[in-house]
Amino acid sequence: MQPLTETQIRESFVNTSKGDAERVPMPGLHEVLWDDREYLGWHDAKAPHRAYLTVWKGDRPVSLVLRAADRRIRSGISAMCSLCHMPQPGGQVALFSAPRSGESGRKGDTVGTYICADLNCSAIIRIAPPPAPMQIPPEEIVQRRIEGLVSRIDAFTDGVLSE
Repeated sequence: MQPLTETQIRESFVNTSKGDAERVPMPGLHEVLWDDREYLGWHDAKAPHRAYLTVWKGDRPVSLVLRAADRRIRSGISAMCSLCHMPQPGGQVALFSAPRSGESGRKGDTVGTYICADLNCSAIIRIAPPPAPMQIPPEEIVQRRIEGLVSRIDAFTDGVLSE
């Protein structure tokens, strides 16, 4: 992912007002390892169900406001993040919804999907499996995961942008 500034992120929100975008709490951008991310995701510390996601869409950043469902998937069962496709304990995956951009979003239309509750798909997909006979090399598995995550985050973003 290309590095971003606070100003770039604030100006790139597509599903909230400019005033609300100005009040979004920013993550510590100086701590971000940009080369190891397909998107930037963070939670609002003062509003635990509110989260934000920024991706590059072509040559411009696009930021989204998300809301986590009040309930998480029950612990003790497994679940899969729809973005990274990594199976995890149910409590580590949450349903997030995002208002659509434009008029449809102002009318209440949303797009939802299951995402890693900590929004840290980029780290999870980079955990390479141990090498094994008759298996593709671990670095190729990680590369395929990266490509899949990029494709699915792009599709989710397209869903929010569609009117």
